[in-house]
Amino acid sequence: MGKILITASHYEELCQDAKQMLEEHGHELIINKSDMPYYTYEQIAQVIGDVDGAVIGLDDWTEDIFKIAPKLKVIAKFGVGVDNIDIRKAKEYGIKVINAPGQNSNAVAELTIGLMIGVLRGIIPLHKKMENGEWVRRVGHEIKGKTIGLLGFGAIARLTAEKLMKFDAEVIASDLYPDERLAAEYDVKMVTQKELLSRSDIISVHIPASEKTYHLLDAEAFNRMKDEAYIINCARGSIIDTDALCRALKSGRIGGAALDAFEAEPLTKDAEILACGNVICTPHTGAETYEAYKNVSMCTAQGVIDVLEGREPEYCTNR
Repeated sequence: MGKILITASHYEELCQDAKQMLEEHGHELIINKSDMPYYTYEQIAQVIGDVDGAVIGLDDWTEDIFKIAPKLKVIAKFGVGVDNIDIRKAKEYGIKVINAPGQNSNAVAELTIGLMIGVLRGIIPLHKKMENGEWVRRVGHEIKGKTIGLLGFGAIARLTAEKLMKFDAEVIASDLYPDERLAAEYDVKMVTQKELLSRSDIISVHIPASEKTYHLLDAEAFNRMKDEAYIINCARGSIIDTDALCRALKSGRIGGAALDAFEAEPLTKDAEILACGNVICTPHTGAETYEAYKNVSMCTAQGVIDVLEGREPEYCTNR
């Protein structure tokens, strides 16, 4: 029926069921063969003129692409955040933008908890010491008894809160649209952003990237935090002013950070954040589980099929 460009990575390897479903509906697939979850503009431009739908990773989809994509009817984000797609312009060009909410939430929530434990106990520095033949123990911190602030209270934050209930920690959250009833179901208290910054021992970021959230955690925000608070970010890199975070880490104002997303990706080996002490950096790997690939690929494949067969998709961000 049409051509589908897939820029999300590992599709051939990990998304066989979704691939088969698309092909059984008569679609020809152009699949990203690299390990990086994006195409450059030049790569997209080479094929987009004959493409009916796209399942995309972290590449930028702007009007420059829409202008040269006369057949394009649907863009499916392989995940949730659509900040790399100009959804308003897409609508003007008659292109539906869909995503897969909730399909990789558990994977990101589990990594969030893992990073909390990793940075509180200094697991990476301890491992590096042992690689050098050093048997050096380190006194760290426990999650139990800490106040953990969830910046945002969407699906991933709620799953994180649910898992934290087992750790005997106090969990608070701030959200643009606070839902007290929903928060109570997870034993979470909704607070203002200002209160969250000042009360939390650990702050975990769970908000989308936007103009309003750009560098939301900056030098001023760090100064409002508790001495030696910890920051976990498995959301978007632009939410944190990385230069200010580096200064706060080096001065001891912030106790540690664990980051899975960065303002510029991929992160270069000479990035200052990598030399800031108690920091864990992972390569935007929050949704990289076999289970998440299965869930997201099936959800996005069904959405693309629905659009191309004239049906309204379940998850559309620009109706």
